[in-house]
Amino acid sequence: MAEAEFATVARPYARAIFSSALDGDSKLDHWSEILSSLVAVSSDESAVALLSSPGYTNQQKTEFFESVLGSMLDIEAKNFISLLAEYNRVNLLASIAEIYERMKANHQKTLEVNITSAYELSFDESESLISALSSKLGRDIDLEVSVDEKLIGGAIIKMEDNVVDDSIKGKLEKFANNLN
Repeated sequence: MAEAEFATVARPYARAIFSSALDGDSKLDHWSEILSSLVAVSSDESAVALLSSPGYTNQQKTEFFESVLGSMLDIEAKNFISLLAEYNRVNLLASIAEIYERMKANHQKTLEVNITSAYELSFDESESLISALSSKLGRDIDLEVSVDEKLIGGAIIKMEDNVVDDSIKGKLEKFANNLN
């Protein structure tokens, strides 16, 4: 299944969880923890083999998650896992979690921004970026900065599905492609 198809099939599950979680902000965070844990468990190499095994029943898949995560799973989470297992959609957990987190961030007016810079940003530069992005986007910004010296100069900014490549390396690659 292509990534776009995963998102299309995962979206209704994410919406249902999000609607259920809107009862309170702590419930939003609770579901974030549950989904994060489910993704971690389901992406483990041995778990992938086990969960994709044709001889492994839906009940066994549900029991597997319950045995690993134990009391962290409330009745809603157990029903959710059971539903995914029943329709052979456990492989959608990462997509469901990603969509859910985007919905939660939109609701809470937050945005995670990843910046890859050619050099380490100073505290003042980071604060200036946070302030400018927050002002422009009307959201609280959670900034994550990493360094990649191969960029030569500039930065790559990623937020949700948007990528702004303002690096010298990116500009050189674009220039080279235009010459061909």
